[in-house]
Amino acid sequence: MAPGNHSAVTEFVLLGLSADPHVEALLFVFFLLIYILTIMGNLMMLLVIKSDSRLHTPMYFFLSNLSFLDLCFSSVTVPKLLEDLLSEKKTISVEGCLTQVFFVFITAGTEAFLLSMMAYDRYAAICHPLLYGQVMNNQLCVKLVLTSWGLASLNSVVIVLLAVNLDFCEVPTIHHYTCELPSLLPLSCSDISIHIDILICSTLLHGLGTFFPIFISYVRIISTILSISSTTGRSKAFNTCSSHLIAVILFFGSGLIRYLMPTSGSSLDLLASLQYSVVTPMLNPLIYSLKNKDVKAALKKMLEKGL
Repeated sequence: MAPGNHSAVTEFVLLGLSADPHVEALLFVFFLLIYILTIMGNLMMLLVIKSDSRLHTPMYFFLSNLSFLDLCFSSVTVPKLLEDLLSEKKTISVEGCLTQVFFVFITAGTEAFLLSMMAYDRYAAICHPLLYGQVMNNQLCVKLVLTSWGLASLNSVVIVLLAVNLDFCEVPTIHHYTCELPSLLPLSCSDISIHIDILICSTLLHGLGTFFPIFISYVRIISTILSISSTTGRSKAFNTCSSHLIAVILFFGSGLIRYLMPTSGSSLDLLASLQYSVVTPMLNPLIYSLKNKDVKAALKKMLEKGL
């Protein structure tokens, strides 16, 4: 194939989740409900944290940024999914596809960094409670969040440059409901070996680089909790980080499966993508509100004031 022929391809065809119109109608209602719950839940977390001065702490600063990220993350893929479920022709332009790839990587990448920093915050709170205020000061928290966005943006630019250089011989059909680089690579008729190597290296560096600090933090946290003599004290300490641990398992489990396992076009690929990009952003505010007494108290106070 001659260099530059990829410019002749102007759009991609998305197979979506189903070809049955009746099933698509049910899926539309289902995912619309999930999207509404995601928007409402994360907006609620942002409003509750902003309205209650008792929640103006590093932990809830990171949590508010997580809610904002989940709003952005779900809005990258779900609206297009809903549109395609109502359309006979499921296509996306090359520019739209690359834009989606970029924003999936920047939001997911920033969320991975943020979860890692939230683990460090819990480590500082549980293992060094007397120094917590000095260690986790406001300036450091802001710098950590900005660093997360910066590193994720850099990684996203590298990934998009990989996608831009792909060549396609004909209008490609993506066996997926959204544009993800693992789904685009097998469709290229050019040599993609270097692209696969870079994607795997990027995923390993990004994934393990954010997961390893989480692992180390929880090893120290668990060691500290086990050394507490009081059963009540151990339970209270564990409850402060259990919500974060659940969020980490949901996000990293499905994300690493999607980007490290070979793309097969099977239902496992779809389920892994749906888990980390659609379901997890909906569950995060529920996890942090249902298991957090401070958030529940602040929500009750806000609702009483509003009513």
